[in-house]
Amino acid sequence: MNTQTRNNKHTVCNLVIFTILVLASGWLGRWVDALMGSASSEEGIGMLLWIIAPLGVSLLLRAFAGDGWKDLRIRPAIKGNGLWYAVSILVYPACATLILVIGLASGAVSFPGFSLVLFGQAFAMVLVQQAIKNIFEEFAFRGYLAPKMYRLGLNVFVAHVVVGLIWGAWHLPYLQAITPYTTENLATLVPRFLAGAIAASIVYGEIRILTDSVWPAWLMHTVGATFIGALNGLFTISSGMEFLVAPVFEGGLMIVLFTLTGVGIYLLRRKRATTAPAAPSEMSL
Repeated sequence: MNTQTRNNKHTVCNLVIFTILVLASGWLGRWVDALMGSASSEEGIGMLLWIIAPLGVSLLLRAFAGDGWKDLRIRPAIKGNGLWYAVSILVYPACATLILVIGLASGAVSFPGFSLVLFGQAFAMVLVQQAIKNIFEEFAFRGYLAPKMYRLGLNVFVAHVVVGLIWGAWHLPYLQAITPYTTENLATLVPRFLAGAIAASIVYGEIRILTDSVWPAWLMHTVGATFIGALNGLFTISSGMEFLVAPVFEGGLMIVLFTLTGVGIYLLRRKRATTAPAAPSEMSL
């Protein structure tokens, strides 16, 4: 057995452990919250366990299961990556704004009582919460899971899909808490939520590969969740149209826009690799 095969088997084993423990953490959290009398849409000790578990598991695997720290890529790597940091900041607000404009033009979205002052106040309030929460989330899924998947030598889109499915499935125990805008049946919401997680993972993953840093993913997630969270309550969507024009990653239009954005970044990355090959790297795919 050669070294690469042995390393891949070790990586797969640890990825299985990560996936089982991380997915179980949400259902364990729901059970804890039920014991404490908290509803699935409320914050409780179980939800805190759910949020911190992915990072905690990844740190334990790095420290005690032979994964090491090399591919965490905690350096900001801003030099030469200004474009991708800009994309990370703008992609969610740009896509959400475009979707809301389309919704407004079609009559599916309205803005009764919208105020830039209210939006700004809400943005500032949500920003700190999201900045802290997304350290736990992104340093686990883009800091650990994504680079481990990429090093297996799979087709990069297969890797993106697997990351997206695991990341999306991790949300499912608390799906009610993170989709308060809709009462859609889970039979249709869950598949679209997973599709949205996959589409978003292509964008996150491609920028992770290009920058070789986890910080753009944290920035993208923080700005996006803050922007969308600040809009909460400042617009309304016609009943039955949430699946299409909700400016969230499980919204139909958002899935399309993120898929196109991710594929576009991939094509640009491949073109750059063929015209100006980079130095060998674990993240070069």
